Amino acid sequence: MNLQLKLMISALFFGALPLAQAVDFEDTGRVVRVTPQVEQVNHPRQECRTEYVQVQQPQQRSAGGAIIGGIAGALLGNQVGGGSGRAVATAAGAIGGALVGDRVDNNGNPVGGTQEQAVRQCRTVDHWESRNNGYEVTYDYRGRNYTSMMAQDPGERVRLRVSVEPLRQQ
Repeated sequence: MNLQLKLMISALFFGALPLAQAVDFEDTGRVVRVTPQVEQVNHPRQECRTEYVQVQQPQQRSAGGAIIGGIAGALLGNQVGGGSGRAVATAAGAIGGALVGDRVDNNGNPVGGTQEQAVRQCRTVDHWESRNNGYEVTYDYRGRNYTSMMAQDPGERVRLRVSVEPLRQQ
């Protein structure tokens, strides 16, 4: 044989050597058990409601008008009458002036009391959901059981990729 032919045959032989060492092919296995992998996930949410409560309103009245009105009424009452009638007129003028001054000064202001007020009350409530994370699949291939995690339930049979290669000698 000539040298070129020997080199070509050697190159083909060494190029095909990795193919002879490892072989991949497809086969099927029988599914023995499928177990869904379920996870509990919490999605908390807020629940709110509105309640109506009675609120005490503060009294917002001033005494300035009553004081000034009382003084003015006393001065006017003191101008009326004489003797003991003058004292009664002064007292009556002071009381009347205080009432008129209070009404003028506090016109439209609330006397106080209760008022209904809306109060919003919120709380956080747990909301648990079950989430499927995949399937633990146990299958039989040539008399031996194997287990793998899979994204979907494979059914009764599972497709397999089988890789065969010789053991290396040590």
